[in-house]
Amino acid sequence: MSSKIEWTEETWNPIVGCTKKSAGCRYCYAEIMARRLQAMGTKGYEKGFELSFRPEKLEEPLKKKSPTSYFVNSMSDLFHEDVPYDYIDKVFDIIKKTPQHRYQILTKRANVMADYFSNRNVPDNAWIGVTVENKKEGLPRMDYLRKIPAKIRFISAEPLLEDLGVVNLDGIHWVIVGGESGVSARPMDKDWARNIRNQCEIADVSFFFKQWGTWGADKQKRSKKDNGRELDGKIYDGMPEEGIKKAS
Repeated sequence: MSSKIEWTEETWNPIVGCTKKSAGCRYCYAEIMARRLQAMGTKGYEKGFELSFRPEKLEEPLKKKSPTSYFVNSMSDLFHEDVPYDYIDKVFDIIKKTPQHRYQILTKRANVMADYFSNRNVPDNAWIGVTVENKKEGLPRMDYLRKIPAKIRFISAEPLLEDLGVVNLDGIHWVIVGGESGVSARPMDKDWARNIRNQCEIADVSFFFKQWGTWGADKQKRSKKDNGRELDGKIYDGMPEEGIKKAS
């Protein structure tokens, strides 16, 4: 399905539904969307946000020949504790069969992901990432991520809930930063975003500023569209291809 997410092109959801893991999950956009789709009677969302497998979706990328960037499981977490490894294997079998595509995989369950890849190779076209929304729960995930021999390792600091301080960017190729959206969104301070941007520039790591979300840089609440994507008057659309060799 085509996506409005700025750093990808399409979403691919062979699993939907999840359970809350950390502070970043409090106002989960996917949960809100799943409830709406359930209310609309949308196929595949009969159980709302309850973890559900959708094997009929597995072969979707095989049908598309033109190179495409896919965000895998935008409506779930591929490495959820209740997803069997043999099902994850099926997802990666499709990834391996479609080298023309790029797959972006993001998790809050970095320990499960590291265990899964402890005896499996990462396909070259799979970008592997973790959410880093705060210091306590987010930053430790990066240590698990560094253990995974992926060509692209990335972090998504969205929603960014506090100043992350000094971030160890060793082995990281790409950083995404964004504020939270929705009625109950928590505001992001511009200095928190600047701190990460500055560290990425020093470390020569690609930086992507996705959005302000519901709260603008001036800490005024308005539509996400009106708040825009500029940080200090500039759009940051960094992508990691040029950094592959530098951080490997």
